Amino acid sequence: MVQLSRTQTAVYLAFLVTVWGVNWPLSKFALDFAPPILFAGLRIFIGGLLLLFFALPRYKKLNLKNTWHIYLISSMLNIIVFYVFQTFGLKYVPAGLFAAIVFFQPVLLGICSWLWLGEAMSFGKMIGLILGFLGVAAISLSGGSGHISSVGILLGLGSAVSWTTGTLYMKKTAARVDAMWVVALQIVIGGIVLLVLGSSIENWNEIVWNIPFIWSLMFISIFVTALGWLAFFKLVGSGEAGKVGSFTFLIPLTSIMISVIFLGETVTMKLTAGLFLIIAGIALVNFKPKASALKGAK
Repeated sequence: MVQLSRTQTAVYLAFLVTVWGVNWPLSKFALDFAPPILFAGLRIFIGGLLLLFFALPRYKKLNLKNTWHIYLISSMLNIIVFYVFQTFGLKYVPAGLFAAIVFFQPVLLGICSWLWLGEAMSFGKMIGLILGFLGVAAISLSGGSGHISSVGILLGLGSAVSWTTGTLYMKKTAARVDAMWVVALQIVIGGIVLLVLGSSIENWNEIVWNIPFIWSLMFISIFVTALGWLAFFKLVGSGEAGKVGSFTFLIPLTSIMISVIFLGETVTMKLTAGLFLIIAGIALVNFKPKASALKGAK
């Protein structure tokens, strides 16, 4: 995969953090108008069709005969399992708590990238990952209200593990597939599976096709699902997965800040403390020590 320049990396990261930060409150809002699995299927399938349109001119790079299993496994881990767990989980626990659990993923990704991908790990990087997670926990749990279910917590952990495993698999197989095709096909496959599943256990008549829902659905489908996943895997494919993962700590912070700016929520001490922890964590993860890095497990 083509390496991104520093400027390109910064642009991709800024875009990703912004749109995925908007995703959490917007998805929670959209779930008031649609059943969870059908909503997940719609947002993913629409986003996949958009990417498929741009992937078609690159049909010679598809190589489906030799790489079909990569698309299926990627779709199962990154899309089907992740979104089923995430969508149902938001029904069982407050969005802030669920976000904190899901964003344990950068910690898992950093450790697993060291063990299985051979990426460097230092004491400072490990501390940075922990600080980042503590910062996410501080800002996400600042509200502290709402019913907490063990089912929701398990679904959140399942989302984090699925996302981590899927990202590692994508990184491991990046040289064997075209970036546009692997993102487009895994999203289309995942969208079809979720729509079939949703149609069997939910009712299409429960969807309220009003302007707020349609606007939310289209924004999430285009920017969060299609362009967001494409940006994420371009970043992972062109750099260290652990370092890219560390910047996703900013996503729940962005989500909270959007609520502060547009919904009138207040800035709390926990939010401020979380901000400093996240910034410190990202700085430590991306700091390059001269000789103290541990070599990844082989």
